[in-house]
Amino acid sequence: MEMPRNTFKAALKDGRLQIGLWIGLADPYAAELLAGAGFDWLLIDGEHAPNDVRQILSQLQAVAPYPVHPVVRTVIGDVPLIKQFLDIGAQTLLVPVVESAEQAAQMVAATRYPPNGIRGVGSALARSSRWNQVDDYLRQADAEMCVLVQVETSAGLEQLDAIAAVDGVDGVFFGPADLSASMGFLGQPGHPEVQRTILDGIRRVRAAGKAAGILSADPTLARRYIEAGASFVAVGVDTTLLVRAARELATYFKNGAVPPVPIAPSVY
Repeated sequence: MEMPRNTFKAALKDGRLQIGLWIGLADPYAAELLAGAGFDWLLIDGEHAPNDVRQILSQLQAVAPYPVHPVVRTVIGDVPLIKQFLDIGAQTLLVPVVESAEQAAQMVAATRYPPNGIRGVGSALARSSRWNQVDDYLRQADAEMCVLVQVETSAGLEQLDAIAAVDGVDGVFFGPADLSASMGFLGQPGHPEVQRTILDGIRRVRAAGKAAGILSADPTLARRYIEAGASFVAVGVDTTLLVRAARELATYFKNGAVPPVPIAPSVY
């Protein structure tokens, strides 16, 4: 059996834009439904959605037959938890709240087998190796791992250049909701100062030769980030899409009018 190739990592390396969708419904049926919608990647959220390891496994299995790449966001940069996510088959991780080069380097090490890292060797029990049915998995796995780190605090911004320079970090993702809060603009991801900071951050990450990413459900802001050079951009969230469509439908039939589109920029 051949090693599954990380098409998302290859696209970032080639500088090809990857458009994604956040999925937080924590359900494999919903994940599979969205897997055929045409996005390049889906973010399975283990930080803010009610997902555990088994639920994420079910969603990885649900989207596997489709031409979309699953990215798993961990609840935090915990090495033992990362080991579990890798063993159930995740090849791309998004690690939140990274604030130093040392922390970023540890996340990279957690995805590599010794002597290049500290990943535990248990492939006979793991879906990632198809239970040791992937030819030469242990020697091929490292090359297909993609590590994305989230910079979403003022402390992380201060160390951005050092974080982006870490070997093995494939991309830096800016979390506009937490970042705006950390900067004193809670709930204002579109604030001019926040926008200046994010756009400058994208520039700095690109200068380091790494991919920059972000989430924004505001089409104007998402386009602005893409034009600035962000190459993996999530443009919506499944929970928001569902709630918004349901509310608009109910409002239309109960009140006879479609509610206006929110004016204030929103991450979600």
